[in-house]
Parts: sequence; structure tokens; C-alpha cells
Amino acid sequence: MRAILGLLCSAAITMAQKFTNPVVWEDLPDNEVTRAGDSFYMTASTFHYSPGAPVLRSYDLVNWEHIGHSVPVLDWSPKYSLENGQRAYVKGIWASSLRYRQSDNRFYFVACIEFSKTYVYSAASPTGPWSQIGTINKCYYDAGLYFDKDDTPYVAYGRGDLHVAQLAKDLKSEVREQTVLRPSGLTLEGSRMYRRDNNYYIFLTRPATGQYIAKSTNGPFGTYTLKLIADNIRLSAVPRAGAPHQGSLVDTPKGDWYYMAFADMYPGGRCPVLAPITWGSDGWPTIQLVNGQWGDYNYPLSPHPVSSPIGTDTFSGSSLRQDWEWNHNPDTKGFTVNNGLTLRTVTVTKDLYQARNTLTHRIRGPQGTGTVLVDFSNMADGDRVGLAVLRDQSAWIGIEREGDKWSVIMVTDVSMNSDWSTKSTGTVAARKDNISFRKVYLRLNADIRPGSPGTATFSYSENGSSFTSLGSSFKLHTDWQFFPGNRYGIFNYATKKLGGSVRVTQFENK
Repeated sequence: MRAILGLLCSAAITMAQKFTNPVVWEDLPDNEVTRAGDSFYMTASTFHYSPGAPVLRSYDLVNWEHIGHSVPVLDWSPKYSLENGQRAYVKGIWASSLRYRQSDNRFYFVACIEFSKTYVYSAASPTGPWSQIGTINKCYYDAGLYFDKDDTPYVAYGRGDLHVAQLAKDLKSEVREQTVLRPSGLTLEGSRMYRRDNNYYIFLTRPATGQYIAKSTNGPFGTYTLKLIADNIRLSAVPRAGAPHQGSLVDTPKGDWYYMAFADMYPGGRCPVLAPITWGSDGWPTIQLVNGQWGDYNYPLSPHPVSSPIGTDTFSGSSLRQDWEWNHNPDTKGFTVNNGLTLRTVTVTKDLYQARNTLTHRIRGPQGTGTVLVDFSNMADGDRVGLAVLRDQSAWIGIEREGDKWSVIMVTDVSMNSDWSTKSTGTVAARKDNISFRKVYLRLNADIRPGSPGTATFSYSENGSSFTSLGSSFKLHTDWQFFPGNRYGIFNYATKKLGGSVRVTQFENK
């Protein structure tokens, strides 16, 4: 009996363990969480990064791991491959929807691309393979997919006027559509659709501070009544972050409900934050706050650790881990993963933003350090290889080869105009000429705490233990208009002719 009581006490202590928001200090905006059995899956916006629409998995709603992508390639236009001088920065995958359908044991993802068409993807497993199964010739803006109890698919969508569309069972065509809400004096978006008891709900955001929910007691097409449930709530653990908003609702196998929102936390991006909700007898939800703020809470379920991108990636095997994404679609002939990553030059340019095959990784906050080990002995004359802090204002440290002269350089003020064309290809702020080594550790330290100075510093090392700083600190850009947050970017491009290559043997993320 004493042993049983001990186990029960231990379980109670485990269940009482608290978590701190954000649950993942990474740029994962416009998220939606769906549940399949005892597992939870989350999607997020990825814009011009490829593959797109990450799939993350959790067993407790707090610990998340990257396991796949719903969109294997951004194949809607050549500009998503940086071809013919074109580019697709801040286009691509915006607030989209990931849902599990129990009747056929499949996952579905829907996304409107560039306010034009809506693309439908599906997979039998969240890890893939994913494939495009249909295209609907209209935009379901900020789509929220929902499968009703009779298996009928619906999509809530829109900005300003809100709509509900009924889809065919195979999700390849629209059956009917109706405007269900015209909120006076409000611009609402970010639709998510649910049914609880006999009520239908559309979860909506007023960017970027308010959250509303609309309720219908007489079917998916309404009439809907609108209610404000969150207005400029602060995040207690990160007081200078933006207000939690948008995101999605999800229930646990025990029947408890949670709200996974996100908070603007630039220069790092927009990060997922979690809070419990309760339902009143009137059918309306209430977010559970701590002293009037979005706080720290007990774990929804027993803590279940999962694999983390923190640590060292040696690029083992023959494919990249799922926490990596390319800046636009890569040229697949230009890289090889084989117990190391070989990057061959595929672009002749002096513009980092136009260089193909830049491999990116989210920076883990509040302060991240990325270190890459590169063998650059096969660089060609005119090549540049390096590690960047990548956004619409960027900087980098790397190797420059000009003839027989090899140098470590730090480049600053790489920047874009407001239409995301290149404003400046940067200025060499510091350099170490005539180096004799051919392997180098390049390091980037990034402080991405919101409200902080937001700086990046750069250094290099021959041995991985003693690092030399190069250049002054770089101020990170915090404006939201370039939606993605700052990322690490590993690049290799030519300025004269193709033919060179480098080998990346490890990336340490901490």
C-alpha cells in the first residue's frame, strides 16, 4: 500500500509540474494544433522557406519536435526557386490549416497562395510523404478546416467579412459557400472552426492584440454571435512581447481544452504560447489567466520529452533533419547530404538574397548561438561561403576567395527595400587576410529578446575552442512587415563562375 501511495504522490507531483511560455521560443506563427488520438500536431506559416508548412509533434502540448512538412516543394511559380532574377520573399504559405480526419486516418493541409488559389495536401502519416491532391480556384484566406461529425468538410475563412464553405468529401471542390458574419467596425481574420456539443464556433483574431469567437447554435452557416475573449493580454514571462493572439484551440483526450496562441517577439519572430480555457454553461470559453496575465501553468498532461534541435547536427545519413528549411526552393543538384553537407555553387551573384541553396534554421531564444564547421578547401576563385543572420536586414561572417588570396570577412548592412528587392548587397566591415587554414568554425551569437537591443555578433576559430571576434555588433531588425523572424543562414555562392564547393561537417545550435 505504501508503494502504491508513493507512486500516486509521484504522479501528482509530475502532473503539477509547471511550464513557462513561450512553449517553443522559435518563429512558428499562425499556428494550428490538431489532435490524433494521444498525439498533437502543429503547423505554422513559412512564407518563402522550403519545404513549407512544418509539422511538429507533441504528446503534452509543451514539448514539440519537428517531424515533417506538409508542402514538400513550393511549385506554384518559378519565383519560389529564385529563377530568372525573380523572388518570392514574404509570399507563399500564410495562415493555413492542418487537420486530422479520423474516418480515413489521414491528415489534410489547406493553404491559399498569394490571394489566388487554394491548394490541398494530404498524407497518411504526419511524417509524410505528403502530396498535393487538389486545387480550388478561389482563395480561402486564413483558412480554418473542420471535419464535422458526419465527416463533411468545412472551411471558415476571410478578412473583414467572414465566410464558411462546404467542401466535397474529397476536398477537391466547393459544394456551397455563404457569408456568415459582417462584424461592424472590426477587421477579423485567422479563422479556425470547431464544434462543441451542438454549437459551432469560429475562432478569430483582431491583429495583433484581440481575440474573438463567434458562436452558432443552428448549424455551420449560422446565425453567429460574436464575443471578445481576449484584449491586449500581456505575457507575464516575457513582458515586452506582444499580446498573445490568433492560433487555435485543441482538446486533450481527457476533455480539457487549451488555446495555443502566438506572441510577437521580434527580432526572433512570433512564438507559440499556451493557456488553458474553460467553457461556461452558456457555451462561451474563458481563457484562464494568472493575475490578469498570460502566465505559467501546470502541464496539460504528463510531461513527455521529445527530440530537440538544440545540440549538434553532423548531417548524418542521406537527408536533412526536418528542422532545416531552404531560402526558397533549392537546386537539388547543388547539395548532397552524406555524413556531412556538401554545398556546390549554383548561383553567380553578389547578392545573398538572390543566391540559391541558402540553408536556414530558426534561432532558439531568448539568446541563441549557432556554430558551423566548414571545410572550404574546394572553393573556387570568387566564391563566398558563410553563416548569416538572415532577414530583410542581414549580416554575415564567412570566407572570401579572390585569386590565391583567402580571407575571413564580416559583412554588414545587407538589406532589402520595402518591396523586398535588394537595397544593398552589404559592406565588408572587418577582415582577416591571407589565412592559411582551410577549415573554420564560424559562430553567430544572436540576442532575440523582444524589447532588448537585439544584436548579433560574429566570430571564428581554427580549433573550435578559441574564437576571435570579427566586426562590431549588428543591430537586428524588429519591424513586423517582413513577417519571418531572423534565422541562421548557411550559404555558398559564386561571384565569378560555378564549380566550387564546400563541406559543412557540423552545426551546433544552443
